[in-house]
Amino acid sequence: MADARSIHSVKALLEGVRRSGHVSGVAAPGCVVYLAHPFETLDVADYEAKALGALGAAIPDLERRVTIEMAGMDAQGQLWVGHCGYWCGRFEAAFLGIPPTGRMVAMRFHEFFRVEAGRVVEMQALWDIPEVMMQAGVWPLSPSLGREWQVPGPATQDGLRVSGDGTAARQVVGDMLAALGHDPSGTPAEVLARYWWTDCSWYGPSGIGTARGIEGFRAHHQAPFLTAMPDRRALMDRGHLFAEGDYVGFTAWPGMRVTLTGGGWLGLPATGARLDMRSLDFWRVEGGKIAENWVLVDLLHVYQQLGVDVLARMRALLP
Repeated sequence: MADARSIHSVKALLEGVRRSGHVSGVAAPGCVVYLAHPFETLDVADYEAKALGALGAAIPDLERRVTIEMAGMDAQGQLWVGHCGYWCGRFEAAFLGIPPTGRMVAMRFHEFFRVEAGRVVEMQALWDIPEVMMQAGVWPLSPSLGREWQVPGPATQDGLRVSGDGTAARQVVGDMLAALGHDPSGTPAEVLARYWWTDCSWYGPSGIGTARGIEGFRAHHQAPFLTAMPDRRALMDRGHLFAEGDYVGFTAWPGMRVTLTGGGWLGLPATGARLDMRSLDFWRVEGGKIAENWVLVDLLHVYQQLGVDVLARMRALLP
């Protein structure tokens, strides 16, 4: 477990990143950026020129609003920092072909940084690009089962003041992830009730939406997901689970491997396709159970593996 001094130091190192999103000033030589489809794997220069550059060209007054900042050591002894929040500003020019609205737009992000010897050596990040399509009125996918809205920060309003030993919170989330794999001791709903508060909030990506409570989570995400992909396997052995205070983060690239043997999830048919999923998560634990979970999934990458170009479908909707 990293000590409080090292956590404070690494957060201070990333203060400029938290404000601007630019990592070049703190990146080590050879730092790799893994970003959501269609950007994919980039070096830092291309990340700032092609990804941040395109976003800044579309939103000239681009602002980065972080709602959660946390840091901690994973089981491999690697130090990670997680940022959760929104890119926002006035949407004035097209972004990835998404037409501008001339109005305020917000795009959710989850970004995880691995730090060694005072430099960022790896970045894994998901941008909720479908959220921008939705706000521009060019939605090319199935309707969401959950509630689509601008996902809030923590109910406790302490996401930028996270501190303390995260051992207990990490244990709760680690046990929950292990149990949700294949726990024969109860139904999925019974297993959830051991680790989640009944009135928890699960904030999924655009295309899935937010679910309230265990019943909502089951109805609007978990049940369709498990029906479609009963063999799902979290790649915990290659992932990074870390915690600080009441907050826990998990990142992997990819984080899950599944086979699409059933229908219903996202309106997709049972094609039998094997898929890798990128999912970056934050949890807030309260009183020994999970109260909130912020989840982003690279849905454009999921569809791309099925041979569907979501951005092309979106362009077909334009006049």
